[in-house]
Amino acid sequence: MTNASKTRAVVLAAGLAMAGGAAMAQSAGTWMVKIGVNNIDPHVKSGDLSASSLPGTKIDVKDDTSLVATAIYMVTDDISVELYGGLGYKHDVVGAGAISGVGKIGSVKQVSPTIFGQYRFLGASSALRPYVGLGLTYAHFYGERGSGTLTALTNPGGTPTRMSVESAWGVTPQVGVTYFMNSRWFVDGSLTKTFLKTTTTLSSGQAIDTKLDPVAVNLSVGYKF
Repeated sequence: MTNASKTRAVVLAAGLAMAGGAAMAQSAGTWMVKIGVNNIDPHVKSGDLSASSLPGTKIDVKDDTSLVATAIYMVTDDISVELYGGLGYKHDVVGAGAISGVGKIGSVKQVSPTIFGQYRFLGASSALRPYVGLGLTYAHFYGERGSGTLTALTNPGGTPTRMSVESAWGVTPQVGVTYFMNSRWFVDGSLTKTFLKTTTTLSSGQAIDTKLDPVAVNLSVGYKF
């Protein structure tokens, strides 16, 4: 065998080894973890604040971005389970409807762990794998704070109005794609929408029902064990 032939053979063998690593990138029994950033943007449909309040008093909820960490287990070469966790989010609550323009009336923090069942396309031998998933989300709300504006609207001249937001369960469809850069490291992007409804109760005795239905965009870097 000539030197050139030997060189081609070595390169081919190295390429096959790398391809073999990629081929097993997402096979049954594989564990993967990833960390990234996640933006949650509520698509709010607000009810009216109950009496006594100005008719048509509604709210809107602003987006927030935080760090997220997930763990993935490949049940088969195509089916996986993924658990989302991470740091909390803080959302500003602003006036809408009849009180549009009053600005911030409060804020609320939340964590929303989610477990997904997923189906991954193109097979375990592909470095690029789109996937779809369906998840169950638990949105836990805490750290609610009402602003001076909220007190002025609901209890003028009285004690500060407090807020309490009910935690809730929601269903979360998911679409995403994973790309393995080598046999261990990968990048991942996903889009989800959670169908979520909650009720906010004020210390003034008023309440408001809200469909939050947040859309989340996630970009992460991951590692396969």
